[in-house]
Amino acid sequence: MEGDTWVVDGNYTAVRDLVWPGATVLVWLNYPLRVPIWRLLRRTLRRTFGKEELWNGNRERFLTQFLSRDSLFLWLLRTYWRRRRTLPILFEQPEHSHLEVVILRSPRATRDWLSAMEATDTRAE
Repeated sequence: MEGDTWVVDGNYTAVRDLVWPGATVLVWLNYPLRVPIWRLLRRTLRRTFGKEELWNGNRERFLTQFLSRDSLFLWLLRTYWRRRRTLPILFEQPEHSHLEVVILRSPRATRDWLSAMEATDTRAE
């Protein structure tokens, strides 16, 4: 975040107070629940059955992902509805009024927005 331009991926509440004040645009991928669940399922199955290494020899395990309290699926279900409820309230707070909030509700909307951003960057050169 020290440079003139930067991107932060993720919505970590622990660092929100550090990131949001310095941001100019906030992009929320507010997709229907079926989209992140399907993506998580595909990625988890690929990593689990392909024995894909994540980092430092770590691999996803079937039992952890599907039959444990540490499951990313449980985390997704616990956080999805909370974010849909709390983020719009946060966007309206005076301390966040400097943010341009872009809410994208589908992968197609995201592709279209990114294409428009790319076209704008190309014209600026």
